[in-house]
Amino acid sequence: MVRLLEKKQRTVNLLTTFAIATLGLQILALLFLTFQGLKIRQLSLRKPAAFVQLIAGQPITVNDDLVRDPEAIRQFVSKSMTSMFNWSGKLPAQNVEEVSKPKPDLGILIPTSQGISKKVTTSSWIASFAISEDFRKGFLREIAAMTPPEVFSNNSSQAITAQIAIKRVYPPQKISPGKWRVGLVADLIQTKKSDGRRIITPFNKDVLVQAVDYFPYPLDDTTSVLQKAIYGIRSEKLEIYEIRNLCLLDQYNNLSQEQLQQCGIQNTSDSFVR
Repeated sequence: MVRLLEKKQRTVNLLTTFAIATLGLQILALLFLTFQGLKIRQLSLRKPAAFVQLIAGQPITVNDDLVRDPEAIRQFVSKSMTSMFNWSGKLPAQNVEEVSKPKPDLGILIPTSQGISKKVTTSSWIASFAISEDFRKGFLREIAAMTPPEVFSNNSSQAITAQIAIKRVYPPQKISPGKWRVGLVADLIQTKKSDGRRIITPFNKDVLVQAVDYFPYPLDDTTSVLQKAIYGIRSEKLEIYEIRNLCLLDQYNNLSQEQLQQCGIQNTSDSFVR
């Protein structure tokens, strides 16, 4: 009888041990699956590699999303300003035929601060996507206010073209992580087609640029030309968030202190200053 009780007790202990071991393995498996789920979630939330060094068409991957190559920033500012302020009255050529016979630019209506709508060129509207969203609408209103209606005229005796002549783009100065100040020295030249008369307006600005995230998506055959152009601008992962007056102090040696202060960023009467 004693041997039977010992054998029964030994059997109970083995079952208990097996049950505890199985429970422990299940707990470990649950912890492992939880850990794997957290790692997968982190991977899904991780930002893609930033291809930002757009020099000579060769993007380079960087680990820091706030790092941009200085020359890439200079090229971005120069290209953006050129696209915004070159007004030919014609649409950019999309094929060989349009090179010799470009289509007229009908312009895009923009409501101005005076409560009336004026036109900006299509190239200006596309290039404005290089500007931060909170600054873009106000900037387009200023562009519309200064764009001569004659830019869109089909009458050669009235038509006017304009282009920005960039003299210098200063090396970017870092303001804070992911933000830079770029000085731009240029002239805005308006030319009347009939007699070649020109109006030259100095355009010296501090352009404030910041790094931004942009998640690319595949382009298909149904993507329009405008969509592709906007995609190309945003893919550079830079945007202009403010434009201020650039005071060239070496040209203002004879000005009073009050005039020097007006030349600085405190002067809010000039366009493109906010």
